[in-house]
Amino acid sequence: MRRWTVFSLMFVMLGLGSALVAPIGLAADAAKEMAAKYILATSKAARTVYIKGIMADATKGGMKPTEDWVKDDHGMMLPAQFVKELGKEIKEFDLSLVGTDPLYASNVAKSAKEKDMLVELAKGKEKVLVVDDGGVTVGMSADYAIVDSCADCHNKHPKTTKKDWKKGDFMGAIVVRLR
Repeated sequence: MRRWTVFSLMFVMLGLGSALVAPIGLAADAAKEMAAKYILATSKAARTVYIKGIMADATKGGMKPTEDWVKDDHGMMLPAQFVKELGKEIKEFDLSLVGTDPLYASNVAKSAKEKDMLVELAKGKEKVLVVDDGGVTVGMSADYAIVDSCADCHNKHPKTTKKDWKKGDFMGAIVVRLR
């Protein structure tokens, strides 16, 4: 009789434990999704302020955006470099860019799911997507050429395969990867 009682109690505890763990797991997933959305929104806002505020004012003062900004006394980082440099400073998660026509291999989608996310964002219906990609929460926020200089820079770049970018075009996404 004691065996059945112990067995029944173990079965009930296992069931109860599973019932408690599942919502905790779901809550953790929801928390990661919310965190990804907040990180993307903050990154996008910082980049927009950099482009429309800091870059605009600095260029009036004689500075110029350039890929070799570190070597140029009057150079300043490009908007893409701004996001990537920000990402280098953060150790808790990965923050970067992925492009539809990336100039550098570091800006290529890292997985099939990331490629699918880019395709979905390019349709213009969604502005932010968050998915689980093999245990990594991946969030993407659609990235557009928000000023003419974004399109002009990409059109003139020696590594570009696309020469007809214009302001407002979907260019890729800011991406965050939470482990």
